[in-house]
Amino acid sequence: MGRIRAIKQLVHDAVDLTVKLVEEGHESAARNVMRALGWIEPIAGPARLINEIRRASTSGVLGSVRLVNRTVERLLDAGLVDIDERAPSPIPMRSDAMGSGPWFVDSTIAALNGAVGDYLHRQSNELDLGMKLRYGDVYLALERDELAALITEPTPRCAIFVHGLGASEWSWCWNAVSYHGSPEVNFATLLRHDLGYVPFFARYNGGRHVSENGRLLAAAVQRLHEAYPAPLEEILLIGHSMGGLVVRSACHYAQTEGRTWVERVRRVFSLGSPHQGAPAEKASHLAGAILHSIDLPGTRIPAELLRRRSSGIKDMRLGSVVDEDWLGRDPDALSADGCTEVPLLDGVAYHFLSATVTRDPEHPLGQLVGDILVRVPSASGPVMRGGDFAIRTRSYGGVLHHELQNHPDVYAQIRQWLSSSGV
Repeated sequence: MGRIRAIKQLVHDAVDLTVKLVEEGHESAARNVMRALGWIEPIAGPARLINEIRRASTSGVLGSVRLVNRTVERLLDAGLVDIDERAPSPIPMRSDAMGSGPWFVDSTIAALNGAVGDYLHRQSNELDLGMKLRYGDVYLALERDELAALITEPTPRCAIFVHGLGASEWSWCWNAVSYHGSPEVNFATLLRHDLGYVPFFARYNGGRHVSENGRLLAAAVQRLHEAYPAPLEEILLIGHSMGGLVVRSACHYAQTEGRTWVERVRRVFSLGSPHQGAPAEKASHLAGAILHSIDLPGTRIPAELLRRRSSGIKDMRLGSVVDEDWLGRDPDALSADGCTEVPLLDGVAYHFLSATVTRDPEHPLGQLVGDILVRVPSASGPVMRGGDFAIRTRSYGGVLHHELQNHPDVYAQIRQWLSSSGV
């Protein structure tokens, strides 16, 4: 019933947005007509009068639509009776869950969070994924007794996997059967079996700013560190796509806020993350600015829709990871400032993995489009000016963006680097 209420709220919000776009289209058309008629003095006055009558009439009709929409919303709220407020069970971390009803619902909610997650958060909509850590099939409260009961054989090392934009923790299960011969095998199960890392998965609202999710992840990992049923010697961080930016942000805020877990980080893996920005978002940013500058119904409406893409998506333009990149700035401005340079953690080894659609990573097409969403230079890490950290990069040919999350060649490289005593 909680999800029903949340979806119902989103539908009513969509009706309001549609009304706003219709109103914007009417006003844009009227402005263009008045610009033309305003030069003809004998009819300029009557035209303005007619336009005011038109505006009042349109406002009344659209206001009635809004009123009916919200009245229906209140009536439905009054008629909804919660019969079961238990949280839905997590989707099994198995590739054969794909295509099932629960998987479809979970994937849709994750996609909505990526597209309009900041709006869901502002509206306190129950579809907001928030920030959670998952172990097995349990979303954790991060209490010591809970973890002691769940993790019966704790090791001194753990791994935290952070998914990308518009995805959920299930995304680490892609193609498990074709890659590993079993639907339940993924990087987490392999690292637990091969190297003893106890795996946890982050689940978060990708539509919020990367820096907001970074702070939330830093706080969640701190609670995990304090509640873990054994002394932790090492925390491994692995982020895919936006997840790599969230990991960098979490490390930054953990260090600046004095969180103790950051001292346990030895290695950070970033898989296909847009540290220097994503081409698709750069194109969307440019298109939105150009369309918004043209006052026509056919441009104002798509411009408004583009401007309403989530804060998380907008952060992908430059690879922003801190609050300073958006506080007090217009994210839609064509001449927006560049992103803040955020140092990596001293003494930590960073591994940036990229991919290209072509089997030869050096092929011109592969260099141009990368893995479809992120190009190789951007996935190879942020531009840094010094620091006591080691960086390794590796590019994989013939691998798409989402395949980096469970590809056997990627895992082989991760294991090799983790198994080596040096950097």
